Order: sequence, then C-alpha cells, then structure tokens
Amino acid sequence: MQIIQVSPEIVPFAKTGGLADVVGALPKYLHKLGHKVALFMPLYKGVKESAKTLVSTGQTITVKIGGTTRNGVIWKSRMPDCPVDIFFIQHDEYYHRDYLYTTPEGDYWDNAERFIFFSRGVLEALKVLDLSPDIVHCHDWQSALIPVYLKTIYHKLFPQIRTFLTVHNIAYQGVFWHWDMKLTGLDWSLFNWKQLEFWGKINFLKGGLVFADAINTVSYRYSKEIQTPEFGYGLEGILKEQADKLYGIPNGVDYTYWNPAKDNLIPANYKNTDLKGKATCKTALQDRLGLSKVKVPLLGMITRLTVQKGLDLLTDIFEELMKLDLQLVILGTGEEKYQARLRELGTRYPGKVSVNIAFDNQLAHLITAGADIYLMPSKYEPCGLNQLYALKYGTIPIVRETGGLADTVVNYSAETTKQDTATGFSFRNYSSRELLDMIKLALQVYQDKKRWLTLMKSGMKQDWSWSRSAQEYQTLYQKLIS
Repeated sequence: MQIIQVSPEIVPFAKTGGLADVVGALPKYLHKLGHKVALFMPLYKGVKESAKTLVSTGQTITVKIGGTTRNGVIWKSRMPDCPVDIFFIQHDEYYHRDYLYTTPEGDYWDNAERFIFFSRGVLEALKVLDLSPDIVHCHDWQSALIPVYLKTIYHKLFPQIRTFLTVHNIAYQGVFWHWDMKLTGLDWSLFNWKQLEFWGKINFLKGGLVFADAINTVSYRYSKEIQTPEFGYGLEGILKEQADKLYGIPNGVDYTYWNPAKDNLIPANYKNTDLKGKATCKTALQDRLGLSKVKVPLLGMITRLTVQKGLDLLTDIFEELMKLDLQLVILGTGEEKYQARLRELGTRYPGKVSVNIAFDNQLAHLITAGADIYLMPSKYEPCGLNQLYALKYGTIPIVRETGGLADTVVNYSAETTKQDTATGFSFRNYSSRELLDMIKLALQVYQDKKRWLTLMKSGMKQDWSWSRSAQEYQTLYQKLIS
C-alpha cells in the first residue's frame, strides 16, 4: 500500500505533545511491514532553523482561501534512521512563528485559515508531486478537513483514496466562528448540524469524523469513553452514530529511542537484569537540578501544563506533599497560570523541588531514567506515552484510572502483587485526596526493596512497541481498500 500520513507536528521536526511522537514512529514500522509511506506537515520556523537535510522540491502549490489564493512551496527531508520522505508545506505568513498553534496567552487568531491552507495544500501537493496513495491518514483537527475535501471538491481527482482519521485528544476540535466556512471553499450546504456545524460554529474535527472512512482513538478504553457526555466534549452523539467505523488502537513506544539499555541521552545504561545504572541516573538528575543528595524517593512529572493533566490536583496537595520524605521534579510548558503557580511553589522548596518550564528532550530522558516514581494524574488521557516510557525505565507510574492509563498500568493490589502482574499505582476518582493517598501508598511500598524491585521488573518487561500497533493499523488499512 501507499500511505500518506498528515500531521501538524512530527518528531524530530516539531513537537508539543505525544502526537508528534506517534507520527514520528508509526511510519517507520509501516515501512518495515513493506508499505510505501510519506509524511506531510507545515514548514514551521523551528523546522527551517533545525532541519539538517531540508531541500526544496522546486514544486509550488496554489490554494484557494475564500475569495483569494495563497501560494506555497514544497520542501522535503528524510525521517532519521528510515527511508521515509517527509514533505513540508511552506507559507511563511502562516507558519514562520515562534509557536505551532498557541502561545502561553492563547491560540493564534487565524488558526482556521492556517490549517485550511494546510489541508488543501496537502491535496494540491499530491497533484504536483504525482502521488496517488491508497490511504491518507490524518491526525487531529488540523488535518481533519482532508476527508471532507476528498469526499467533495477533490473527489473526482482522487476517487481511489480512502481516509483514516486518528483522534489523539477529543478536547481539541478546531472550532471557529461560522464565517470561517467561507475560507474553506466548501459548499454552505455542508454547514448543518449533521456535518460541519457545531452550536453555530464550524468544527473541523466533526467534519473529519463524519466524512472519514475510518476513525480511531489511541486506546481501547478511550474509544468507548468519548461516546459518553463526560468525555465526548459535545461530539459523543456524532461518535455514537459513527461507532461502526470507530476503533481503538493503543499507541506504541519507539524503543529505538526510549530504551534504558541503549539510551545515549542518559549518563548510564541499565536493563531489568542489571539496574545499577539507574542509581547513577538519579544522582545525575539531582546534580543537574540542584536537588539535595539524599536517599529519598524522587517523583518525576513531564507534561503539558494544562488542566487535563491533573495539575490542579497536584497544586491542591502540594503543601501536604512537601511534608513527606520525597523530592519532586516537573518539566513542561503550557498555560501561563500553571507555569506561574508551579514556579512560585518550586522557589519555596529549593533542594526538594525543581520546576523546569521548558521543552528539553535530554532532560525528559534523564527524568524518566532518574526518577523512582512517575506522576500522571490526568483528568482524562486518550493513551499517554510517558507512562509507557516510565515502565520501560523502571520508574513506577502513579496514574488515574482513565483512558489509555487504565489500559496500560496494572494497579498494585493484594491480588496483582500475588500474581506478580502489578506495574504501578492507579486511583479511580478525580480527587486530590485520592492522589495523595496513592502517593503515600507508593512511598510505603518503596521502603520494601524486594516488592519495589518486583514492580520495577514487571514494568520493564512490558512490550508496548510500535510493531504491535502498526500491525493493527495495517489490518484496518487493508479493510478500507478491500
């Protein structure tokens, strides 16, 4: 099969969250299965500054945006360690900016126009590059208009293409005022409650859900959760109607990059049969962040600083947490209110707490390797990757029982301990008290080195590789084109 992956962010070129990791890894494993794969994303400012093998294809595109036209240039690079091409759509007015879609102050005002251009631009690029894929796999709202275009304006040009839409987080839908419908070039008849209209506005993701040939979310449980009012964010009715084409495929881990046995971003390598290097990583983490050299449990948290990630629970219990014998490291960027609050809390406990408002891949690897416990108390979590990284690195996750966290972390209990199947700690209700109680339980178990070692090794033996997930995607692709 010839498969095109379309995403607003792809590792190692641009990243705000797990979406970029997913799209950076999946094509590699589809290629290993024998498929011809190519990727598309916008040419952001950061890509131009950092990409080492970026070259112009010499091809340009013209995209209609409302009553005007915008021109773009197609650039090309190659995914690292894999013969998969990635094409970039350049239009500096839209993409030569410091952030991808949102700043600490809020979303860019012209995001609708930016990603209408991207969606149509990809299809125009397929024309000039003479690509005729079997599958166009779109990721999140930024590319969700592609299935709409392929069933309408571009249907005669690409009648053979089947579309696949992955929803990485249903809370982000691309909802804009209704007059942005003019910019899409789509017929106004599509602006109705069954297709693109959403409470008087245009909803890009809704359009993709309706028009895509297949939809998936990134865990089994989340595919069910988003069909309920609690997790559907207003789209639960549409998702129930589309349930026959809705699937759940858990994300995988690219163990090429996330494996403590060969990770070149940590000071010492280790594996489940020889864990000595993990202590070295913990000491290095304490050194780098100015934490006291004391033998206490070190808790790590690498996250986008948004309400989804349970930061309100953490700040609620922060003072009580500081009374416990532990250290805490946080790494991430996001909403200004959380950045400011966490900075303030961090400065009050020097040597015990380190708050790092940044995107730092090397530090992320060091925290994952050097921490003893990984915090992920999410309000909801479509899949989550950090808990999977933590498992591989012998860093015990504490998670809320939701979405992919419930699918991937086996809670510590009398039964699972007896069976040696426990891999972490999970709590059910979205409650700061339950989070604190679970942290206290984890600290108690930590004191029993034999039980803690069993937990670590159980997690490290888990296989959440992309090989398994890629097989599931392949099966669905084949189902679509047959």
